[in-house]
Amino acid sequence: MQAINFSRFRKIVVLTGAGVSVASGIRPFRGKGGLWNEINPIEYADSSLLQTNPRAIWQLDGALRKQLATAQPNAAHIKLAKFEANLSLDQQFTLITQNIDGLHQLAGSSNVIEIHGNVRRTRCSNSNCSLTPYLDSNPYNDVLPVCQSCGSPLRPDTVLFGEQLPVKEEWLSKRALRDCDLFIAIGTSGTVYPASGFVRSADYAGARTILINLEPMEPKNPYFKEEYLGSAEELVPLLFGATS
Repeated sequence: MQAINFSRFRKIVVLTGAGVSVASGIRPFRGKGGLWNEINPIEYADSSLLQTNPRAIWQLDGALRKQLATAQPNAAHIKLAKFEANLSLDQQFTLITQNIDGLHQLAGSSNVIEIHGNVRRTRCSNSNCSLTPYLDSNPYNDVLPVCQSCGSPLRPDTVLFGEQLPVKEEWLSKRALRDCDLFIAIGTSGTVYPASGFVRSADYAGARTILINLEPMEPKNPYFKEEYLGSAEELVPLLFGATS
């Protein structure tokens, strides 16, 4: 398997999904071994729970944060960070991630768009509150915390079922895809909105489109022109070549 020759590409967009973080001990939500196979997401991750049972959301958040307590970036995270750092000045790199674990930033990636938020951050459940989302280093506690500014329950800064994507992150993603010349999806089938439309946008822009995933996409997505099968932590270092 040969490394991709990136020298001819000026605007590179990478989309990552749960498959990138599995080797770091982070369970995926969907698919084989996925969390949603064991619990009903409507009972723990639906936006309606903010009004009826916000503690359920906080409990799920706590379980995820416990996973992250010892999780470290794996070879895929590290290679992507080094790749970004070693690009030439006339190349642009955007990393869009569906993951909420923050491991890309921990590995050193800088231009990261988190379209589903970050479970390490906490914010107020009151959309009119002035509290700015913040990195929450407090140990998890079953007691639902409340906002010191308005008294509303706090919540993880992630996108729940039934919620819109963050406007800024969605806009930044679409802007990057508009004129990219290389699009690579890693560890995701790209079937969940809005990622399901990302490869189509990239293809319309004339980009080379590549899928790196553990299993083949079924049904096939005609907008992916190349497919490499295997784990992210093995294939990303190979395909992204040598970095200092």
